[in-house]
Amino acid sequence: MTPEPAQPEPRYVLLDPDLLRRLMERTGTGHSISGRELARRVSVPHGTIDNLLNGNIKSQPSEIAHSICRTIGVDILILWAPAGRAVPAGPEDVGALTRSVVAA
Repeated sequence: MTPEPAQPEPRYVLLDPDLLRRLMERTGTGHSISGRELARRVSVPHGTIDNLLNGNIKSQPSEIAHSICRTIGVDILILWAPAGRAVPAGPEDVGALTRSVVAA
């Protein structure tokens, strides 16, 4: 019996970098959190958070997206959309996705 190939970890697309920035200013505890502190708590390089905030990175693995949300105290679907057939993870599609979610 051959082992099944490993499935890649699901990815989530950040819907709005500005919303992430605003939520970092006032987390679920009422305090602010810096990009470096968020990176430390999520166990990612601080450049990852900076790139998310600047729109240079559009998606993250499920574990990181969930960890960011737990750390700032929001539900996952406030900031992220699961990437898949309905939500492409490509950078050219994120702008259209964000506009459609914000317009709704």
